[in-house]
Amino acid sequence: MDCLLFRHGIARDRQDWKGEDEDRPLTDKGVTRTRQSGRGLLTLQVAPTHILSSPLRRARETAEILQSLLPSKPKIQIRNELTPEMAPRLLLSLLDTLPSDAVVWCIGHEPHLSTTAGILLAGKSCAGLGLKKAGACLIHLGDAVRPTTGRLEWWLTAAQLRALA
Repeated sequence: MDCLLFRHGIARDRQDWKGEDEDRPLTDKGVTRTRQSGRGLLTLQVAPTHILSSPLRRARETAEILQSLLPSKPKIQIRNELTPEMAPRLLLSLLDTLPSDAVVWCIGHEPHLSTTAGILLAGKSCAGLGLKKAGACLIHLGDAVRPTTGRLEWWLTAAQLRALA
């Protein structure tokens, strides 16, 4: 299985947002940069069979932008396992239910995604790992989704992804 972890794009600042945090949308700049990062992803030829998204609006909007760029349009599955407060091991359990040949795009938040990556790669959260907004990493997983079974393929910032487009 290949698991792509993608952090949502730039969202409205919490201080400026009057509503609930889960309803904060992407900014216009966030939409543009997410689309550009997505075009960079296309050049890496990591076509998803599954798209999983946090239910928070900024992640859902990010997933919709990425899906719109794909020739095939896998359904976006809204999953609570990708919310910031959930334990990353719950996401690992979800991934373990998918076919071993799946290519899964997980759209979510920090530090949840980098903690998940650390667990997959080293068995624990790792200082120094962090995804920038609209940045991504690709982790190859073996037959079972377990801590330390991941192999890092690449880790790219949004600027690096945009440069590939």
